[in-house]
Amino acid sequence: MPDRRFTGTLFRALNPLWMKEPLSGEGARRHGGRFNRKGTPALYTSPTPEGAIAEANQAGRPFEPVTLVAYAADLFPVLDATDPHQAEADPKILAADDWRLQMHDKGASEGQRLAERLIATGWAGMIVPSFARGVAPRARNLVLWRWQGALRVIDSEGRLK
Repeated sequence: MPDRRFTGTLFRALNPLWMKEPLSGEGARRHGGRFNRKGTPALYTSPTPEGAIAEANQAGRPFEPVTLVAYAADLFPVLDATDPHQAEADPKILAADDWRLQMHDKGASEGQRLAERLIATGWAGMIVPSFARGVAPRARNLVLWRWQGALRVIDSEGRLK
């Protein structure tokens, strides 16, 4: 496995229901996501606040309230699925618009199965393009499956307690 570390600040726009548990991954575990099957916790993060907000409301509904949270991250190993020289992730699988339908019809989408293979081989997360409407073409997200001890909520005033 290549030496791929991510160190820096990440952001999430949480449903306020989860603001007391910003490290739980519970919402993604309950509902599933593009890169995690139902039952698998995940954190969908972005390197920018704007990216996190864009990702938070993609279902075509009016914008719902969110709690914006910042994290200090030191994560290893992280696959950069946007790197055209890596072979682990097929861009067509990453970008599949029908992932929810695949999840419903087959129990898991191809993106979720890709994530399961990466998790099984020890990856902590994967950098992916943002698929939210209206974001810059080079916008990125970092999906995390393992973050315990490698991610710290930035909350020096204890606002989330």
